Amino acid sequence: MPEVIIVGAGSSGLMLAAELALAGVGSTVFERRPNQEVTGARSLALQARTLELFDQRGIVDRFLSAGQIDQALEFGRARLGIIDFPSRHPYCLRLSQQRTELIMSEWVAEFGTRIEYGVEVTGFDQDRGGVDVRLSDGRELRADYIIGCDGSRSLIRRSAGIEFPGCDPTMSSLIAEVELAEEPEWGVHEHEFGTQAFSLLADGRASLVVSERHPQENVDPTLEDLRSALIDVWGTDFGARGPGTISRFTDMARQASVYRSSRVLLAGDSAHVHSPVGGHGINTGVQDAVNLGWKLAQVVKGTSPESLLNTYHSERHPVGAQVIHLDLAVMALMRLDDRSVALNDVVTGWLRMDGPRRSLAGTLSGLDTRYGAQADIAAADVHPLVGRRIPNLDLHTSKGILRTYTLLHGGRPVLLNLGAPRDIDITDWGDRVDRVDARYYGGWDLPMVGEVSEPTAVLIRPDGYVAWVGDSGSEGLNEAIRFWFGS
Repeated sequence: MPEVIIVGAGSSGLMLAAELALAGVGSTVFERRPNQEVTGARSLALQARTLELFDQRGIVDRFLSAGQIDQALEFGRARLGIIDFPSRHPYCLRLSQQRTELIMSEWVAEFGTRIEYGVEVTGFDQDRGGVDVRLSDGRELRADYIIGCDGSRSLIRRSAGIEFPGCDPTMSSLIAEVELAEEPEWGVHEHEFGTQAFSLLADGRASLVVSERHPQENVDPTLEDLRSALIDVWGTDFGARGPGTISRFTDMARQASVYRSSRVLLAGDSAHVHSPVGGHGINTGVQDAVNLGWKLAQVVKGTSPESLLNTYHSERHPVGAQVIHLDLAVMALMRLDDRSVALNDVVTGWLRMDGPRRSLAGTLSGLDTRYGAQADIAAADVHPLVGRRIPNLDLHTSKGILRTYTLLHGGRPVLLNLGAPRDIDITDWGDRVDRVDARYYGGWDLPMVGEVSEPTAVLIRPDGYVAWVGDSGSEGLNEAIRFWFGS
């Protein structure tokens, strides 16, 4: 019996399966698609923080070797450089969602985790002890938890009775790869319906983006839908035929009211959905999974109370809300009426200034995410590292020079002691927290914060975020370990 059932083998589900496997918890992934192939063009960019998370697990080179580095992020019609950000990955990586997920599925397979394709979850019932799950092939399984990673129309979310409020679509566009009998005017064109784009692929086919006259919500468009949209704009369908892929995206924006309902949790598009412009959906979903995985594993194994799962919602729901908020702003900037064009010109001018650029790029890249209630952080003299990602430093250890992220490859918490070895004792948690004595010779530079004072010790969560900082001694360390990693 799997301890956790994951519904959906997209990027969120795959990342969660890997995180659970690293923590020694078994899971089975059920995917209704017949294989790992993605239909249609989807997300095309991995942001800096997502690349750092892959670096924390020792697999970032697999993605870098398959993609193309782009030094700038996009916001509306503005491009924001982040080469000056303190990260080993100050860029985004252009890589198709299909290739990203294939790399991730190969990684998950290395753990021996089962992914069952062509199998749907048709329903479930939960009680205080677990979840009974019904499958399309007639099987019934019981698990400790079920995770909905099954997209914007999530059966898991709807069956759990979780509300999904937000905005209905005001526009839709088709993305397709087809053969054309007539040659179009290649390039990107602005039209009253929205962006229209034609590009010639290496195999002689055409890649199209066609904004539609009226917003449509059906996510499974047909060749006739594409032909009709082309005729609306151009007066001809260019003899479109032989579609390789056709998909539709809209600017619908919705977010689950809660990310957890007892033994049901949501991640990725099941929890939040918005326009794919900017490619933030896949990044937010992967970061959801990394936040949830180690917490869920500790609860399943009984080392932490169930209440730890509440921090998943409290930390990730605000991030999802912020992504949706920015996406709504982007879609407003991309409209072609005179007022929107004027607004876009003004905003683009602001973003050429260093302060606004860094502020917005820090959010878009994920490098400026800080977990923890702001009231709690501001209530005391809390070190700026607390709640933020740990930088990937070159540490001098007894095993030679190691990077911080190398210490996180196993998905375990780390106490990084930069002071005298005798200053800190975590013997009672030696089986749960890895202690590393090291020296670091350099500054601590955080995105949007700048240089901060050097700590004497740092408690790092498995997801790479800082749970506790010691400026001197170990006051508060035991309490932090108990809260995050159990009594």
